[in-house]
Amino acid sequence: MPKIVFVDHLGQRYETEAPVGRNLMQVALDNAVPGILGDCGGACSCATCHAYIDPAWSAHLPDKSATETFMLEAVLDERPTSRLCCQIKVQPALDGLCVELPAEQA
Repeated sequence: MPKIVFVDHLGQRYETEAPVGRNLMQVALDNAVPGILGDCGGACSCATCHAYIDPAWSAHLPDKSATETFMLEAVLDERPTSRLCCQIKVQPALDGLCVELPAEQA
């Protein structure tokens, strides 16, 4: 099972085992990772699962959809590496992925 590491804005690490097929938001909620709210349940309609993904992993991720891009425009600290965790499904190639969480969701 792939390992995903979530890091909060203070540097606290949360190492998780992530079942293939679940999205990163679900993995965070399953493991009580603070800073991922998932208010919309993964419908890509709230941006409460905003995170920063290391650009080295971009080749393993799906492109942002128009809806995800639109939702990210509403976050407080959007960066080029901003993604919504509900839009990234776990796959074996993501083993070791590090996901940084923004301060505004703390």
